Amino acid sequence: MKVLTISTFDTLGGAAKAAYRLHLSLLENGVESIMLVQNKNSTNNKVLGPDSRIEKIFNLFKPTLDQLPLIKYKSREKALFSTSWLNTRSIVKKINKMNPDIVHLHWVSFGMLDMKSISKINAPIVWSLHDCWAFTGGCHYFGKCEKYKISCGTCPNLLSKKQKDLSHRIFKKKLKNYHSHKNISIVGLSKWMQNSAKESCLFKDRNVINLPNPIKSKNYKPINKKYCRDLWNLPHDKMLILFGALNPTSDIRKGFIELVESLNLIKEPNIELVVFGSSESTTFNKFTFKTNYIGELQDDQSLVSLYNACDVTVVPSLQENLSNVIMESLSCGIPVVAFNVGGNIDMIDHKQNGYVAKAFDSQDFAHGIEWILKSSDYDSLSQNAREKVLKEFDEKIVVEKYISLYKSILTTN
Repeated sequence: MKVLTISTFDTLGGAAKAAYRLHLSLLENGVESIMLVQNKNSTNNKVLGPDSRIEKIFNLFKPTLDQLPLIKYKSREKALFSTSWLNTRSIVKKINKMNPDIVHLHWVSFGMLDMKSISKINAPIVWSLHDCWAFTGGCHYFGKCEKYKISCGTCPNLLSKKQKDLSHRIFKKKLKNYHSHKNISIVGLSKWMQNSAKESCLFKDRNVINLPNPIKSKNYKPINKKYCRDLWNLPHDKMLILFGALNPTSDIRKGFIELVESLNLIKEPNIELVVFGSSESTTFNKFTFKTNYIGELQDDQSLVSLYNACDVTVVPSLQENLSNVIMESLSCGIPVVAFNVGGNIDMIDHKQNGYVAKAFDSQDFAHGIEWILKSSDYDSLSQNAREKVLKEFDEKIVVEKYISLYKSILTTN
């Protein structure tokens, strides 16, 4: 069985990392797996990137070119909106020439694949939804809008007042081209994403299942806290709150406003914040306690040691699919506080391995942080966090489910 994984990136960003982890798991389990990406960062010879220097340079401009149709919507929201208008026939020719048994799509925006090209892929398609883009008119998360269920238009993301706006045209183009490919199976990484995809008229007649991302729990594991704090030069006499922040104020969905409100409600004086993914800036000068800036982390080992150095991880996202940060933190035995949105409840069992705060309620979020930090049975929370991942998300369990899916598709094809 030959599986071709398609992703815009191989290791850059949460969706890419999840796709890459699955690719590696398939290889380890004897599946002939190849990954085709628009921008290659790894040195893995089973990951294929641009064929030439010219193509590599052109690919760097594709995300900007993809945004050109948005020029007329100058007052639109900051949230990511992908048009996928660029012609990508050359990629499809490459895909079909490789003649895979299964084409597994992951995150394919920024000019990786346009809708018409997807319809021209010869092999059966499995599409893992890392966000909502595949079944909307261009937004990656729909917020409170439900127009994706019927047909997009008057898009709140574009701040458009026209029914037949860009989002409507993209939606109609998707409807036409998806219909042209008879064998597309949809994977909602979380139960919330699965249900959302089923509600869209783009996928209502497709096979939509729920399968999570895998994680290598033998790498993401508990390590001695004292050692990890020494490694990062973090204090031993403080309770440390971990927050992953890559451009935290660029997207309202990330919940930075709610995080600030929550942390400023905490009365516990013996705490410090640890921030990774963002360098020191005025963004975090809103807190009354010390903030430790780690910067961007490029490898798993650094992430593992940082998770283990802290006492609780906070994920304040207002809409979330299946967060890598939550899964990684739990796998390291570190409880997580997050809002009751999206796929968070797939991973966090309230007051068992973390705290699920009422959606968008900063006060309850703050209460959850304090509840974990002051828990008299913190060790049980930590153990439960680790066991949750081992039972439901470990790569050995998850990859078998994907292999079974591939085989069932090929058997009925």
